[in-house]
Amino acid sequence: MSSESICHKCNEVITHRIITALGKTWHPEHFACKDCQLPIEEATFNIHEGEPVCSKCFLKNYSGKCYGCKQPILERTIKALGQTWHEQCFCCDGPCRKPLVGSSFYEREGKAYCKNDFEQLFAARCAGCTKPITENAIVALDAKWHRECFKCKKCANPITAATFTVEENKPVCTECTA
Repeated sequence: MSSESICHKCNEVITHRIITALGKTWHPEHFACKDCQLPIEEATFNIHEGEPVCSKCFLKNYSGKCYGCKQPILERTIKALGQTWHEQCFCCDGPCRKPLVGSSFYEREGKAYCKNDFEQLFAARCAGCTKPITENAIVALDAKWHRECFKCKKCANPITAATFTVEENKPVCTECTA
Protein backbone atom coordinates (compact mmCIF):
# COMPACT_ATOMS: atom_id res chain seq x y z
CA MET A 1 0.00 0.00 0.00
CA SER A 2 1.40 3.38 -0.99
CA SER A 3 1.36 6.37 1.35
CA GLU A 4 1.91 8.88 -1.42
CA SER A 5 0.66 12.42 -0.88
CA ILE A 6 -1.56 13.90 -3.56
CA CYS A 7 -1.65 17.66 -4.25
CA HIS A 8 -5.05 19.15 -3.46
CA LYS A 9 -4.85 21.45 -6.50
CA CYS A 10 -3.40 19.33 -9.33
CA ASN A 11 -4.15 15.80 -7.99
CA GLU A 12 -0.56 14.74 -8.84
CA VAL A 13 1.75 12.83 -6.51
CA ILE A 14 3.99 15.06 -4.39
CA THR A 15 7.55 13.72 -4.57
CA HIS A 16 9.64 16.52 -3.07
CA ARG A 17 8.68 19.41 -0.78
CA ILE A 18 5.19 19.26 0.65
CA ILE A 19 2.90 21.72 2.35
CA THR A 20 0.27 20.38 4.71
CA ALA A 21 -2.48 22.83 5.64
CA LEU A 22 -6.23 22.76 6.24
CA GLY A 23 -6.11 18.95 6.36
CA LYS A 24 -4.80 18.78 2.77
CA THR A 25 -1.44 18.43 1.04
CA TRP A 26 -0.05 20.69 -1.67
CA HIS A 27 2.94 21.25 -3.91
CA PRO A 28 4.49 24.51 -2.59
CA GLU A 29 3.75 26.27 -5.88
CA HIS A 30 0.10 25.16 -5.71
CA PHE A 31 -0.55 26.36 -2.16
CA ALA A 32 -2.05 29.60 -3.46
CA CYS A 33 -4.46 32.32 -2.46
CA LYS A 34 -8.01 31.52 -3.55
CA ASP A 35 -8.48 35.14 -4.69
CA CYS A 36 -5.29 36.24 -6.47
CA GLN A 37 -4.00 32.71 -7.24
CA LEU A 38 -0.46 33.68 -6.17
CA PRO A 39 1.48 31.15 -4.07
CA ILE A 40 1.34 31.85 -0.35
CA GLU A 41 4.92 32.02 0.87
CA GLU A 42 4.33 33.62 4.28
CA ALA A 43 4.45 31.46 7.41
CA THR A 44 0.93 32.55 8.30
CA PHE A 45 -2.14 32.81 6.11
CA ASN A 46 -5.85 33.44 6.44
CA ILE A 47 -8.77 31.17 5.67
CA HIS A 48 -12.00 32.10 3.95
CA GLU A 49 -14.66 29.47 3.22
CA GLY A 50 -12.12 26.73 3.97
CA GLU A 51 -9.57 27.94 1.43
CA PRO A 52 -6.25 29.76 1.98
CA VAL A 53 -6.13 33.51 1.41
CA CYS A 54 -2.97 35.66 1.41
CA SER A 55 -2.77 38.54 3.88
CA LYS A 56 -3.06 41.18 1.15
CA CYS A 57 -6.28 39.73 -0.29
CA PHE A 58 -7.71 39.07 3.17
CA LEU A 59 -7.24 42.73 4.15
CA LYS A 60 -8.69 43.91 0.84
CA ASN A 61 -11.64 41.53 0.58
CA TYR A 62 -12.63 40.20 3.98
CA SER A 63 -11.51 42.28 6.94
CA GLY A 64 -13.90 44.89 8.22
CA LYS A 65 -13.09 48.56 7.80
CA CYS A 66 -13.25 51.07 10.65
CA TYR A 67 -16.05 53.60 10.23
CA GLY A 68 -13.84 56.25 11.84
CA CYS A 69 -10.53 55.96 9.98
CA LYS A 70 -11.60 53.71 7.06
CA GLN A 71 -8.62 51.38 7.69
CA PRO A 72 -8.90 47.56 8.02
CA ILE A 73 -9.65 46.22 11.48
CA LEU A 74 -7.27 43.43 12.48
CA GLU A 75 -7.75 43.47 16.24
CA ARG A 76 -10.61 44.00 18.69
CA THR A 77 -13.57 45.88 17.31
CA ILE A 78 -16.34 48.03 18.69
CA LYS A 79 -19.83 47.65 17.25
CA ALA A 80 -21.80 50.84 17.89
CA LEU A 81 -24.27 53.05 16.06
CA GLY A 82 -24.66 50.33 13.44
CA GLN A 83 -20.96 50.56 12.49
CA THR A 84 -17.66 48.83 13.24
CA TRP A 85 -14.77 50.77 14.81
CA HIS A 86 -11.22 50.36 16.09
CA GLU A 87 -11.32 50.83 19.87
CA GLN A 88 -9.20 53.99 19.58
CA CYS A 89 -11.42 55.47 16.84
CA PHE A 90 -14.70 55.25 18.75
CA CYS A 91 -14.57 58.66 20.45
CA CYS A 92 -16.92 61.38 21.62
CA ASP A 93 -17.99 63.63 18.74
CA GLY A 94 -18.10 66.59 21.11
CA PRO A 95 -15.28 68.96 22.01
CA CYS A 96 -13.55 66.54 24.44
CA ARG A 97 -12.95 63.79 21.79
CA LYS A 98 -12.44 61.25 24.64
CA PRO A 99 -12.48 57.51 23.80
CA LEU A 100 -15.85 55.94 24.58
CA VAL A 101 -14.68 52.31 24.91
CA GLY A 102 -16.22 50.69 27.98
CA SER A 103 -18.40 53.66 28.88
CA SER A 104 -21.97 54.64 28.19
CA PHE A 105 -22.61 57.24 25.53
CA TYR A 106 -25.44 59.30 24.11
CA GLU A 107 -26.39 59.29 20.44
CA ARG A 108 -27.70 62.19 18.41
CA GLU A 109 -28.04 62.21 14.62
CA GLY A 110 -25.78 59.15 14.28
CA LYS A 111 -22.96 60.59 16.41
CA ALA A 112 -21.76 59.44 19.83
CA TYR A 113 -21.21 61.79 22.78
CA CYS A 114 -20.01 61.41 26.34
CA LYS A 115 -22.51 62.47 29.01
CA ASN A 116 -20.82 65.79 29.74
CA ASP A 117 -20.50 66.94 26.12
CA PHE A 118 -24.02 65.75 25.28
CA GLU A 119 -25.48 67.79 28.13
CA GLN A 120 -23.40 70.86 27.28
CA LEU A 121 -24.36 70.71 23.62
CA PHE A 122 -27.96 69.51 23.62
CA ALA A 123 -29.65 69.62 27.03
CA ALA A 124 -32.33 72.19 27.71
CA ARG A 125 -30.97 75.27 29.53
CA CYS A 126 -32.29 76.67 32.77
CA ALA A 127 -33.90 80.10 32.46
CA GLY A 128 -32.36 81.03 35.81
CA CYS A 129 -28.70 79.97 35.59
CA THR A 130 -28.41 78.95 31.88
CA LYS A 131 -26.73 75.63 32.81
CA PRO A 132 -27.97 72.36 31.28
CA ILE A 133 -30.97 70.72 32.91
CA THR A 134 -30.24 67.03 33.37
CA GLU A 135 -32.81 66.07 36.01
CA ASN A 136 -36.44 67.05 36.55
CA ALA A 137 -37.29 70.60 35.60
CA ILE A 138 -39.96 73.10 36.46
CA VAL A 139 -41.74 74.34 33.36
CA ALA A 140 -43.12 77.83 33.87
CA LEU A 141 -43.22 81.16 32.07
CA ASP A 142 -42.51 79.46 28.74
CA ALA A 143 -39.15 78.19 30.03
CA LYS A 144 -37.50 75.35 31.95
CA TRP A 145 -35.90 75.86 35.36
CA HIS A 146 -33.84 73.86 37.84
CA ARG A 147 -35.96 73.45 40.95
CA GLU A 148 -33.43 75.49 42.95
CA CYS A 149 -33.29 78.25 40.31
CA PHE A 150 -37.02 78.91 40.26
CA LYS A 151 -36.84 81.74 42.83
CA CYS A 152 -38.86 84.77 43.76
CA LYS A 153 -37.67 87.89 41.95
CA LYS A 154 -37.98 89.92 45.18
CA CYS A 155 -36.90 87.71 48.13
CA ALA A 156 -34.87 85.07 46.20
CA ASN A 157 -36.51 82.20 48.10
CA PRO A 158 -37.38 79.11 46.04
CA ILE A 159 -40.98 79.08 44.90
CA THR A 160 -42.51 75.81 46.02
CA ALA A 161 -46.19 76.74 45.97
CA ALA A 162 -48.37 75.96 42.98
CA THR A 163 -49.40 79.60 42.70
CA PHE A 164 -47.22 82.66 42.16
CA THR A 165 -47.47 85.94 40.32
CA VAL A 166 -45.34 87.28 37.51
CA GLU A 167 -43.54 90.62 37.26
CA GLU A 168 -41.39 91.41 34.21
CA ASN A 169 -41.59 87.73 33.20
CA LYS A 170 -40.03 86.66 36.54
CA PRO A 171 -41.82 84.70 39.28
CA VAL A 172 -42.84 86.37 42.54
CA CYS A 173 -43.87 84.25 45.55
CA THR A 174 -47.24 84.71 47.27
CA GLU A 175 -45.55 86.18 50.38
CA CYS A 176 -43.97 89.02 48.36
CA THR A 177 -47.18 89.66 46.41
CA ALA A 178 -49.34 90.35 49.48
